[in-house]
Amino acid sequence: MKVGTDGVLLGAWADIRPGGSVLDIGTGTGVVALMAAQRGAGSVTAVEVDAAAAAQAARNAADSEWADRIEVVSMDVADYKTDIRFDRILSNPPYFRDSLRSPDTGRNTARHNDSLSYETLVSCSASLLAPEGLLCVVLPYDAVGEFIRCASDSGLNLTGRTDVVTVAGHEPKRSLLSFSPSYSIPLTNVLCIRDAGGNETDDYIGLVRDFYLKY
Repeated sequence: MKVGTDGVLLGAWADIRPGGSVLDIGTGTGVVALMAAQRGAGSVTAVEVDAAAAAQAARNAADSEWADRIEVVSMDVADYKTDIRFDRILSNPPYFRDSLRSPDTGRNTARHNDSLSYETLVSCSASLLAPEGLLCVVLPYDAVGEFIRCASDSGLNLTGRTDVVTVAGHEPKRSLLSFSPSYSIPLTNVLCIRDAGGNETDDYIGLVRDFYLKY
């Protein structure tokens, strides 16, 4: 799996508490987990149902300078049991519904949400989140309403939302959302990746600068 903009946006945008515990649900090859560790998380547990992707994530973690803070668990998050209540839960969940499948089963698992439904993601997160913790996700813009309803049904309240515009003047394509068991007035804004001339904006560069060698 290639590194995608969605995962990088989530890993850079999520409010990581220095020294805190992080759970990355559906880690894929571990990009978001690595970013959380780079940003100072004390411990990162990365759960991935696809065995091949989990093995790659484990190798990537082992090759990083944060190897001692990242644990990769190869299983369905619905079967994951722990006494830990995480400060932050991050997820870049699969998002395709009822669409054509690739011959690559691992790619299907990563991209089609029958492998991790929104209902499963929010119910598992609600049970694993600390009382003052945050669930942070990146989603297609048109799925936001459904996800917010699912989160509310599991007792999680929207606390922050950033709608992501690929090119200035266009409609948002993605949304970054945070949820908590505690209620607060949600903070909302818009992030534009490129201006009308196709140049990366200062806001975008400022968000992801620490994670790309080209900056």
